[in-house]
Order: sequence, then structure tokens, then C-alpha cells
Amino acid sequence: MILPATRDTRFITIRRGGSLTDPDHRLLALWAASCAEHVLGLFEAEQPDDRRPHQAIAAAQAWVHGELPMMQARAAGGHAMAAARDLRGAARHAAYAAGQAGVVAHVAAHELGAAAYAIKAVRAASPTAAGRSAALAAGRAECRWQQEQLPDAIRELVLDDQRLRNEICWSVFEPA
Repeated sequence: MILPATRDTRFITIRRGGSLTDPDHRLLALWAASCAEHVLGLFEAEQPDDRRPHQAIAAAQAWVHGELPMMQARAAGGHAMAAARDLRGAARHAAYAAGQAGVVAHVAAHELGAAAYAIKAVRAASPTAAGRSAALAAGRAECRWQQEQLPDAIRELVLDDQRLRNEICWSVFEPA
């Protein structure tokens, strides 16, 4: 569960009664796609013939550029999440990250799901022999990388969202 019980109006577009502008919605989608793309190799290493997560990331990017309708981007995200269901570990989390990125076109608040699952993927990919502290360190490094990718226009919004939803997102976010 990565969405709060009460929707944050900052992640609802203006035309639907919130305060999110279309340009910022597109930036959230691009950032989520970037987070998912950063860990996509963890899925592809285990499932090289399954293109669904890759297609979800591409669909999110295409939606941002007006090349794909929202419903198709959302559907691609759902297909990526279906690719995750029978997997475990890093590959599963990476596919979920791609799926979350795909559905940002429909619900902007899924941006944090893409980031959180990407961090979980990196943690899960950490060698077991290295121990839990190494996995946590890898997750912190991924979180910092993600935060460095944030465009200025949405930086404070996302960082505040990470603070507010950290607990329901497996406590993967570190303060910037």
C-alpha cells in the first residue's frame, strides 16, 4: 500500500479540483520513469524476454510527450505489475517500480511508488553475504540518486511527500 487513505490534493490536477498543474504532473511522471528505469536491469537480468516493464516506462515517457493517451500508459503500468506477480526479490520490485511509473499518468501520487519500489529492488539486489546493513546502504544511495534527479519545480513537493508517506512506503526514504 503506497497511497494514503486520504488523497493529497497537491497530487490531483487542477481540472479535477486539486492544485497539480499539468507541467508538474508530467515532471512527476518523468521522474518516476527515471527511478524505474534506473533499476530496470534487475528485472531484465532475470526475465530478459519480458518487455512489459520496459514498455510501461516507455509508455509513461510517451504520455508525457503527448504521444500516448493516459489510458494506454495506465494499461502498460498494469501489465508491468502483472509481470512482477510471480517473481520474488529485486526483479519483482523493479517490475513494480515500472508499473507504478506507468500509472502516474492516471494518478500522480504513484510517483512515490515507483521510487519506493526502485529502492526496494536495490536493497533486494544487495548480496546476502554482505548483510542487512549493506542492503540498507544500497537503498540510501539509491534514494540519494533519486533525489538528485528531481527537477526543481517538483523537488519540495516530492520531498515533502516522501516525508509524509515514508512509513507506508516501507520507510525507504532518507531526508534530502
